Amino acid sequence: MSCSPFDLRDYLLDELAEKERRQVNQHVRSCGGCHEELERLRITHTTLLALREEEVPQRIGFVSDKVFEPSPARRVWQAFWGSSAKLGFASAAMLSAALVFFTFFRQAPASAVPADTSRIEAQVAARVGAAVEKAVAESETRQAGKTAALLAAAEQRFEGQRQADRLDMLNVEQRLAVLQKRYNVRENMVARYEPPEEMK
Repeated sequence: MSCSPFDLRDYLLDELAEKERRQVNQHVRSCGGCHEELERLRITHTTLLALREEEVPQRIGFVSDKVFEPSPARRVWQAFWGSSAKLGFASAAMLSAALVFFTFFRQAPASAVPADTSRIEAQVAARVGAAVEKAVAESETRQAGKTAALLAAAEQRFEGQRQADRLDMLNVEQRLAVLQKRYNVRENMVARYEPPEEMK
């Protein structure tokens, strides 16, 4: 629990005025409990920023609520349309089926030589395989790019936090050095002007 006069969450999210920020900053440096709470809030905030954004569910479903559960056909349909790899495979399969249908049922000229269907099927299979591989590779490339972008953003945020912590530590060390010097000067002054034992 914070003993600060202001909310530490507002301080962390830069929602306080400059004067209030200075007051909280001074208080946090002198109060160990508030300093620890602020560090916990910073860690939580950094962790939350590193999480990827999820789509908000459109409805809340309960395990025991079978009425609102989609039908098996609807689940298959949604799973099919939600995947670019499956769509690519389906479109390639439809294209190959259309090519096969067109090849077998097309009116051939009387003088034409019968086509070699095994060669055509091999070509169609090769084209379908190439289309499917291309669709899967594009999907994997997009996912890898998104993952790399998220990792780079998280590393940048963590590095910024590390730099801020280093600056805070340097500031504390400088202040400690100044306080030590003042203390030494005071001790020297007290030792210099302390009356001798016989005058006490």
